[in-house]
Amino acid sequence: MTSAAPSSRSASPSRPHRVVVLALDGLLPFELGIPHRIFGRPKDARGRHLYEVVTCSVRPPGPVRTDADFSLHVAHGPEALATADTVIVPASYELGPVYEEGVLTEELAAALALVRPGTRLASICTGVYVLAAAGRLDGRPATTHWADAERLQRLFPRVRVDPDVLFVDDGDVLTSAGVAAGIDLCLHMVRRDHGTAVANDIARRTVVPPHRDGGQAQYIARPVPDPQQATTTGARAWALGRLHEPIQLRDMAGRESMSVRTFTRRFREETGVSPGQWLAQQRVERARQLLESTDLSVDQVAREAGFGTAQSMRQHLQAALGVTPTAYRRTFRVGAEATAGPRAVAEAVVGPKAVAGPEA
Repeated sequence: MTSAAPSSRSASPSRPHRVVVLALDGLLPFELGIPHRIFGRPKDARGRHLYEVVTCSVRPPGPVRTDADFSLHVAHGPEALATADTVIVPASYELGPVYEEGVLTEELAAALALVRPGTRLASICTGVYVLAAAGRLDGRPATTHWADAERLQRLFPRVRVDPDVLFVDDGDVLTSAGVAAGIDLCLHMVRRDHGTAVANDIARRTVVPPHRDGGQAQYIARPVPDPQQATTTGARAWALGRLHEPIQLRDMAGRESMSVRTFTRRFREETGVSPGQWLAQQRVERARQLLESTDLSVDQVAREAGFGTAQSMRQHLQAALGVTPTAYRRTFRVGAEATAGPRAVAEAVVGPKAVAGPEA
């Protein structure tokens, strides 16, 4: 999704970027654990953690109710919010007036008032209601779980709600759909802060897909193909091994013995995007990996990623990331510069947008 220039502060070289997760009564334990799992792993070349993850509540340290049959003891009170470089608000089933009337409780308003200007804000699922009620989304794009999008728009008409996407990166404020989209959002923030190699390593360790574009549809008609019907899985695997070659839609369809029309329809049902958009996304990801991890020239990277020319690759990266290949490499090149932190990244990378490649 489109994004504005990030304004999150970088941690100093002597300390990691601090992520503070706000635990509210009625929280979903799974979603609370996502930031800890994703941000708690990355380390720099010297083995130092790139992030510090802290959980706090709106009250002094103590128990916080979950939507399960147990409570969690949270060791930090709202004062931790004043120390955050990034604040993440997971979903809760007990938002009360925030969810019903779009109004913050006094307790929650007082806690959020401690967040310093310039702090990056993010939400998972219905956590977006907290950001919206605090006025942080007025006039800005945002998303949430598709089942809550209509209510969000009704309560907060000044928010530009997109009910279809996995997450929205609007620079210093990011929002995501439910559950698994929270993983996508956190990996996206790691990728934005430290590059593809670091994010992919965390994805491998977490055993999740390394990248789902923010603009991908929340609801895909056939996410699990019917075993009795042909799928496009084989064609996608075939194309991934040949990104450096010209790939025609008819060739992909032929791999699955389908007509172009049937293949295109089924491809969109299974991935949420057209074959052309999917190929553009995969080539952008391949270019990012090569720019980070090799000494290939920009022309060579363009050919290896399947863009043909440096100019074509430059246009695609500019559309997808808001940055030129040279600037991207300078920011994320493996080595000392790869751990420069979010401030360095913010100066060079506007932030990923949904890749809208040409129809194949």
